[in-house]
Amino acid sequence: MAGRRLFAGLMSGTSLDGIDAVLLALQPGQPLRVLGHVQLPMPAALRAEFAALNHATPDELHRAQRAGVELARLYAQAVRRLLQEAGVAAAEVDAVGAHGQTVRHRPDAGYTLQLGAPAWLAEACGITVVADFRSRDIAAGGQGAPLVPAFHRAVFGREGCDLAVLNLGGIANLSLLHADGRVLGFDCGPGNALLDLWAQRHLQRDFDAGGEWAAGGRVLDGLLRRLLDDAYFAAPVPKSTGRDHFDPAWLQRMLQGFQAADARDVQATLAQMVAEVVAADLLRHMPAARELLVCGGGAANSDLLQRIRRLVGACEIAGTESRGLQPQQVEAAAFAWLAARTLDGLPGNLPAVTGARGPRVLGAVYPA
Repeated sequence: MAGRRLFAGLMSGTSLDGIDAVLLALQPGQPLRVLGHVQLPMPAALRAEFAALNHATPDELHRAQRAGVELARLYAQAVRRLLQEAGVAAAEVDAVGAHGQTVRHRPDAGYTLQLGAPAWLAEACGITVVADFRSRDIAAGGQGAPLVPAFHRAVFGREGCDLAVLNLGGIANLSLLHADGRVLGFDCGPGNALLDLWAQRHLQRDFDAGGEWAAGGRVLDGLLRRLLDDAYFAAPVPKSTGRDHFDPAWLQRMLQGFQAADARDVQATLAQMVAEVVAADLLRHMPAARELLVCGGGAANSDLLQRIRRLVGACEIAGTESRGLQPQQVEAAAFAWLAARTLDGLPGNLPAVTGARGPRVLGAVYPA
């Protein structure tokens, strides 16, 4: 087809559960098309290393670089499998947008760090790689995150309709697409990260499938009040967060005095915290929303969605598959789209979302 361009997007998020690789076909005047989607699990040892690197560790510079190269190897494997299954040659792909694995996010200190060895990835794939999307926005005074609201507007926005998009990854973030064209987006707080941590600790499973364990628990009101009292939840937007703040040590502090609580009740309380934070942010910033589209791994957590549904009143909740894009594909697709913006010299950030001084072309390019 004339004008068709192909971009791959790679995402390994805060949940540290694996890699999503998506191949997009972009053509002027046409809706984007997903030509392929591959998921690879993240090896347990690498997952543990990334979790450790969120905080100061011995020999962390060497360990971080080794972890980044190991992730690039997995990224390259995902790209090769993606192209093989789609029947597409590497030479046909314009670029790979690789978000990398966030191990530090400190816009307050002027930096963010995503590991992923993009030069290594470009060599391994023979395809131009675009990476380090967040740093330019931070240099311009922004939060560097979230970056997906611009993509959400392009793909899901409806003229004359207040619409919200909720990404339930390790961190929960909202994109608020207002009927008048305004866009607001920010990180609400923890999504799956603490739920997965607690399930791993007490069920010896990667996550609480469908939220079934949490659904059978009882919300501990005292603990819930303590969790919701964290200053981040009341902070004004723009704002972003991650494992730097909502980490195992944070949860341990919150649980002081509740050590004897039933583990299942703690899981139910953590789920209720996520639901209440998301619902409060939606009702505060877009009270007229009548539709909430959900993506990310948490879109499969029926218990969590039910908790949110009970709190948002008349707002209808649906997965992004209702708009043609599977929930687990959205973030990887966003970074494929952002890579296209970079190569075209177009801004990828929204200053109203991140707080940057203005629109900026994002990312560093590593030619094939």
